[in-house]
Amino acid sequence: MASFVNHQFAGLRCPPLSPSPLSKPSSAASSKAPARPSFCSAAVIAGTYALTSAQKERQKLKEVFEEAYDRCRTAPMEGVAFTVEDFHAALEKYDFDSEIGTKVKGAVFMTDMNGALVDITAKSSAYLPVQEACIHKIKYVSEAGIYPGLVEEFVIIGEHNADDSLILSLRSIQYDLAWERCRQLQAEDVIVKGKVVGGNKGGVVAIVEGLRGFVPFSQISAKSAAEELIDKELPLKFVEVDEEQSRLVLSNRKAMADSQAQLGIGSVVLGTVQSLKPYGAFVDIGGINGLLHVSQISHDRVSDISTVLQPGDTLKVMILSHDRERGRVSLSTKKLEPTPGDMIRNPKLVFEKADEMAQIFRQRIAQAEAMARADMLRFQPESGLTLNSEGILGPLTSDLPAEGLDLSEIPPAVD
Repeated sequence: MASFVNHQFAGLRCPPLSPSPLSKPSSAASSKAPARPSFCSAAVIAGTYALTSAQKERQKLKEVFEEAYDRCRTAPMEGVAFTVEDFHAALEKYDFDSEIGTKVKGAVFMTDMNGALVDITAKSSAYLPVQEACIHKIKYVSEAGIYPGLVEEFVIIGEHNADDSLILSLRSIQYDLAWERCRQLQAEDVIVKGKVVGGNKGGVVAIVEGLRGFVPFSQISAKSAAEELIDKELPLKFVEVDEEQSRLVLSNRKAMADSQAQLGIGSVVLGTVQSLKPYGAFVDIGGINGLLHVSQISHDRVSDISTVLQPGDTLKVMILSHDRERGRVSLSTKKLEPTPGDMIRNPKLVFEKADEMAQIFRQRIAQAEAMARADMLRFQPESGLTLNSEGILGPLTSDLPAEGLDLSEIPPAVD
């Protein structure tokens, strides 16, 4: 090392110090003193050692890089914890089809006035507009139960050109489920409720299962204008359910026919007074309008119906008659009075005793019908039925002896 330093820096010498008036060495001393390096030479040597250390570090890094380069060329997968197949599998796991109509699962992480941001593990978050959040019309997504943290299945319906973010919808999925539900209800031939929200010259529009269905006026049992039916609920049955053509046709008449078929003479039903007329009161009995004639309110005379009934009153009435072809139902509270005039004096008692009085009325009807049939059978012995001595209807008997009659003892009718 010493020889290396001497060889490299043998010619480096600092100039001699300028003489000072305080010290003037003699010429003899100066000529006899040996030459030695100054402090400047030591500093240069130290700098030389530091530069050599930096060169060593650079050499070491160069060797490391060269080794890594050779390894990348000869064995690129050496030391890697997963294979190429694992890498592709990971990509497939977190990749998804972003085409329109594709269903994706996502988590809502933020909502605002216009919709909600949804994390669907894509390169950017997706957006759910408020108009696509529910099949029903809502103002805020919270009305549809959408809050941060909700995990749901969405369908992709579009893409923002500005940032390539996706537009999602829950409404489309709910529409598909609604059509499926309507097809099921049609197959089961059940009666549903529909709220009228609009109309035209051909009929009214009613909401059923979130879908807008059309009810033609020819399929409405009561003759009413569209304006009179707005915001009212109608019992309906499905006539046509066609998702491809977006056609949903309903019938109130079919629903009413099924409901009316369950109305038996003498049955007691709960109704609500809809309107009052001079000749009686119209009562809604489960979607069917029945007439409670003034003469059927009480055994006592009712001069002013408003003194007994008011629109909106809930009461029990008995079915007196039912004209299915004309869609008319006659009602009575008179037959439910325990004593004449109770409907005027104590209507609460009439409603409490309604089922009991109706049972008595049905028994009387049954007895009357039995007597009427018996009278007819008196003149129809070929039916095989007759009345016995006790007035009970039974099989017709000959009352002849088992051995028969001896006709030889009967004289001829004509000589």
